[in-house]
Amino acid sequence: MSDTRVIVVDTREQKNHVTKYMDQHGIPNVRSKLFVGDYTLLSNQSVVIDRKQHLLECCSCVTQQHIRFRNELLRAQSAGIHLIMLVEHGHGIESLEDVRSWVNPRLKKSPLALSGPTLYVRMKSIAAKYGIEWKFCNKCDTGWTVCEILGVKI
Repeated sequence: MSDTRVIVVDTREQKNHVTKYMDQHGIPNVRSKLFVGDYTLLSNQSVVIDRKQHLLECCSCVTQQHIRFRNELLRAQSAGIHLIMLVEHGHGIESLEDVRSWVNPRLKKSPLALSGPTLYVRMKSIAAKYGIEWKFCNKCDTGWTVCEILGVKI
């Protein structure tokens, strides 16, 4: 087994649809605690993917969990890691620009919740400041997208 195809999955990442996809398609994967993120290659850990379940999780990262999130971004930046935030939101959100038109369902209950345009500005600012990249996919495509980003051929 060539370690250029082995994907490392962070131990804090639960067994999920992504690892199931890897197993179904014969993509070797091992579990290990990663310095940052959720997925990387065993042979080249300069690119790491951090999976976010949806835009509500992104809101949480830039508000309530901002210090923890910022510290992770700083760790990646100082280590020269290209960190890709993969958001499996779907529902027409295919790019960072699409976030501007997102309607946060929490706005109905809390006027303090982030609107799509406000979240977009924060995400764009974070990308510029920390050198991260935001990518988007549907949940059913996450396994394929992780492999594609890491250059693992199916």
